[in-house]
Amino acid sequence: MRLFHKYAFAFGLVLAALIGIEPAKAVVSYEPQVLSQTALAPVQDLLVADKTKNRDIPVRIFMPKVATKAPVILFSHGLGGSRFGNDYLGRHWAQHGYVVVFLQHKGSDESVWKAVPRSQRMAALKRAANYENFMHRVHDVSAVLDQLTLWSKASNHPLFNRLDLSKIGMAGHSFGAVTTQAVTGQRFGAAKQVLTDNRLKAGLMLSPSQPSRKSDMSFAFENITMPWMLMTGTHDNAAIGSSNAEDRRAVYQALPKGSKYELVLDGAEHSAFSESTLPADKKPRNPNHHRAILALSTAFWDSYLIGDQSARLWLDGTEVVSVLEPKDIWQRK
Repeated sequence: MRLFHKYAFAFGLVLAALIGIEPAKAVVSYEPQVLSQTALAPVQDLLVADKTKNRDIPVRIFMPKVATKAPVILFSHGLGGSRFGNDYLGRHWAQHGYVVVFLQHKGSDESVWKAVPRSQRMAALKRAANYENFMHRVHDVSAVLDQLTLWSKASNHPLFNRLDLSKIGMAGHSFGAVTTQAVTGQRFGAAKQVLTDNRLKAGLMLSPSQPSRKSDMSFAFENITMPWMLMTGTHDNAAIGSSNAEDRRAVYQALPKGSKYELVLDGAEHSAFSESTLPADKKPRNPNHHRAILALSTAFWDSYLIGDQSARLWLDGTEVVSVLEPKDIWQRK
């Protein structure tokens, strides 16, 4: 493996020279898995009031302490989750210079199961995984973006002049991945419904899903122009619904070429992308999974939200394997 990295490093130098990027910065100095020393501001727990839908959307916000404008990443939780999950992503991305906004989607969040007897929780979650809640989630994204715009202009608000709203990414896990797919380019149903929010510039899907009807694959993904990064695992099977690891991988195969990436973590189950285990988990958690998730996602944001050439060279080059394990699968097109 050490010999492989030696030749990978040499290849990176040649590639850097060909495209006119200084090799030292492009190959050596870019380390997205390392936490920077950037101090973070106090976490903000706020409420977005969507008056058009008579709906409140709780949000949790991580951001650098330095009072300058920063690009924005929205995160949508999975079924039964909340804005309080996946702090490891929020803190890491914020320490790399992003304002990270975690949304909580009422109707498909933790309230679905928390007050329900244990024996009835699975049934309650299954009922919440419906089209109505899917559409609520899509509208939540637009409502939060609208509110962020207002907060960024309000001189008495903690987000005043802190957001670069020309550089917004969207991410999500499981049901949150489906939400992200919808607002970043996927078309839905026989009517080919387009739900894209054009304020978004890139999408990161953790445990993506294909359409329920496989015959819809051709038109669902064929016109996606935004950069997409998909992450799944070899054992990424859903406890609710029929999505399995093979189905999740089919999404990447259906995408058009151009700034599309896929990471498949060896041995990773559905919970590998979160901080908590699930009752159905069968495999021990692998600490390197989070290391790889953080590194590749950060390089993706740096490449496509802020246009960092060294990040793009790292992401598209051979040094990316330095954060992966031998049986992980990494590909791009």
